[in-house]
Amino acid sequence: MKKRYLQLFCRFLLVFFCLPAAAQVSDAGLMDTTDGEKPGKISIGGYIDAYYGYNFSNPADGNVPYFVSMARSNEANINLAYIDLRYNGEYVRARFVPGFGTYMNANYAAEPGVLKNIIEASAGVKLFRRKEIWLDAGVLGSPYTNESAISRDHLMYTRSFAPEYVPYYLCGARLSLPLHKKVTACLYFLNGWQQIRDQNKGKSFGAQLEYRPASRHLINWNIYIGDERSAASPDFRTRYFTDVYWIFNPEGKVSITSCAYVGMQERLMPGDRISRPVWWQANFITRWRFHRILSLSGRLEYFSDPQRVMIAPLNGVPAFSSYSAGLCLNVKIRNNALFRLEGRQLMSDRLVYTNAAGAPSASSTWLISNVTVWF
Repeated sequence: MKKRYLQLFCRFLLVFFCLPAAAQVSDAGLMDTTDGEKPGKISIGGYIDAYYGYNFSNPADGNVPYFVSMARSNEANINLAYIDLRYNGEYVRARFVPGFGTYMNANYAAEPGVLKNIIEASAGVKLFRRKEIWLDAGVLGSPYTNESAISRDHLMYTRSFAPEYVPYYLCGARLSLPLHKKVTACLYFLNGWQQIRDQNKGKSFGAQLEYRPASRHLINWNIYIGDERSAASPDFRTRYFTDVYWIFNPEGKVSITSCAYVGMQERLMPGDRISRPVWWQANFITRWRFHRILSLSGRLEYFSDPQRVMIAPLNGVPAFSSYSAGLCLNVKIRNNALFRLEGRQLMSDRLVYTNAAGAPSASSTWLISNVTVWF
């Protein structure tokens, strides 16, 4: 019997790793996957993500709790629309991406004035003539987790808990260092955890190690260390965070991605005592393409924040934890258009949700449709 199981396992590995090769996996956190016209060294592209969603808890303010992405309920709206302007020279590059939509309204609420509308605004220089070592500075895309704000790059339409509680954007400088043909490192010097306007004048540090064992695989390991005290959280001190994620064959018949992370936040307690609460999450997402234009995606995840570092639960609950399970039908309308229909069930062992009557509940149901066009 054991021999039979071993044979089946070996056959699975053989099929899995010998699927037809696809194009090299893109690092979606760098927002390098949108198309565009390229007159010379300048490229111009755009993206519009429109949606209608309904949360069966019927939130009174129309906002699906705990999310900033596509989070308006019973309302047709724009999640994210942007124009992508780039200049790519031999030794100099620049990028400007202004954005609009409900994602921008929710995720950039802490930023002042026109900074609320900057997805990316960066300038870069190549430091050596014969080495691809670049220094970029400004508002940058975030390397953390296997999902970004750009829904078309991902297997499901809605975002997991994972990216909603790490930076979607960073402000500072990034040094990119190719260490090997399969390994690239990035070092970050930052204002803080998703901050364009610095909250405490202290600086933070991040790092990414990107490993591409084959064209269909991308494995990233990231870290973050920074002082997170602010007017909103005066008791916060140093935050430590690390994640690891894997993306496999995103354009293939079978696609998989998975991410796990853990964070620790130092807090100043009465008597100058320091506590160190921890939060963590894990998710697994897969997609099966059963027709040239049709595919079905599924996700399982769990998020735990037992001491309310990242999430202040509804109903006065002292700790947050939640499972989520979802299915998403993907319809490729054209090479630059996508329709999606997703159902998602959120479940907890605590009363962190509400029902349609406004009473505390341990679950919430979310149904959402979307059309995305890029050019």
